[in-house]
Amino acid sequence: MSTATATKPKPKPTTSRTPLARATGAIRGTFTSPKYGPVLVTAILFLAVFAGGGLRYRGFFSGQVLLNLLVDNAYLIVLAVGMTFVILTGGIDLSVGAVVALSTMIAATLLQSGWPAAAVIPLILVLTSTLGLLVGLMIQYFKVQPFIATLAAMFLARGLCYVISQSSISITDPTFIAFGVTRIPLGGKMSITPSVIIAVLVVIIAVWVLHATRFGRTVYALGGSEQSGLLMGLPVARTKVLVYTVSGLCSGLAGVLFTFYTLSGYPLSAIGTELDAIAAVVIGGTLLTGGYGFVLGSVLGVLVLGIIQTIITFEGTLSSWWTRIFIGGLLLVFIILQKLLTSRRR
Repeated sequence: MSTATATKPKPKPTTSRTPLARATGAIRGTFTSPKYGPVLVTAILFLAVFAGGGLRYRGFFSGQVLLNLLVDNAYLIVLAVGMTFVILTGGIDLSVGAVVALSTMIAATLLQSGWPAAAVIPLILVLTSTLGLLVGLMIQYFKVQPFIATLAAMFLARGLCYVISQSSISITDPTFIAFGVTRIPLGGKMSITPSVIIAVLVVIIAVWVLHATRFGRTVYALGGSEQSGLLMGLPVARTKVLVYTVSGLCSGLAGVLFTFYTLSGYPLSAIGTELDAIAAVVIGGTLLTGGYGFVLGSVLGVLVLGIIQTIITFEGTLSSWWTRIFIGGLLLVFIILQKLLTSRRR
């Protein structure tokens, strides 16, 4: 009598990953993510540049140097916030620099005519928001490409600056002067301006809107796929119009902050600022195709641009045009990085 013995299959060896391996994998996955990778690279770049400046220049390692980045770029932070909303949807806004200049001209002219600051500032915000609304309606309902629509708005706003005046207009209003020269002490000989407080509040509100409201979730969905958003029943048309309205509002507020900073209106002011805002947003990790990005990343991008300008100022022997050269190089590198990260996810 023969007995058949069943052979049990050998169990496969189980390999448990060590905590170090899991942590390494998580870090690698974060850096290769199109959502978080560019932001982390920007943060590391900022820390590296700041450390390098501190090692090279005496007095660079100080809290006031960091705070001056916020003081000098408060208006650009607000501008970048509005641009973040637009680029998250896959759009672009080339009019923001001209709208900043138009805001300075309107403020200077009306203040010189005797208007109170309490009336001038709300009027500027309403006018610039209306311009953004019209641009959004043109893009959504007349199917004009964002590049063309905002380019037309840029020429319109810059032309209106010259209609108002072809020369600089000084501002002597006490309220604007107070906002421009007041320093808020923080201790340790460090201080900021009221413009920094306004910019920080704008950033906090923008973060809340994008991450805690239906409108913000729709902005991200619209950047991911507009067609999918339509199929899901999201208010695509309303959202696309609103993001350009938000950009117009932020441009007007940035113009007011810029007026606090310069205490004058000039038709040639803020030329190229739209490119600075776009560069800050892209360097801050927001994809040009939309869908990925953070407001705080855009703020970090502004700080990177500011720290480069500060390095050049401390060096003393370099022309200010080197700032544009470095920004152009960084922008090219981050666009390539975005392309590589998004292609790996396909």
